[in-house]
Amino acid sequence: QVHLVESGGGLVQPGGSLRLSCAASTIIYGTYIMGWYRQAPGKERERVSTIVTGGATTYADSVKGRFTISRDNAKNTVDLQMNNLKPEDTAVYYCWLMKGPQNYWGQGTQVTVSS
Repeated sequence: QVHLVESGGGLVQPGGSLRLSCAASTIIYGTYIMGWYRQAPGKERERVSTIVTGGATTYADSVKGRFTISRDNAKNTVDLQMNNLKPEDTAVYYCWLMKGPQNYWGQGTQVTVSS
């Protein structure tokens, strides 16, 4: 069983930055995908960004040019650098890992963008 632990959420003003981090509790070998989803109140969970073992990335259109995902394969960690944050980025952000047919989720970290 893999446990994912997130950190780095909080309250920030519009235009500000935050960095989210996620670490897996165990060493994971082979290829797998890591990423971030978010869920705002009253909305469905949506994919924000993903990164595969080889480094290829995807981004939701709403965050392109503002968010950057990165990972450390040796440490099984994934980070999300969020710049120029907007009120519509307010949500609970979840770390995600998929290896084969298995999906793992973190407990979520709140990001609030407000003046």
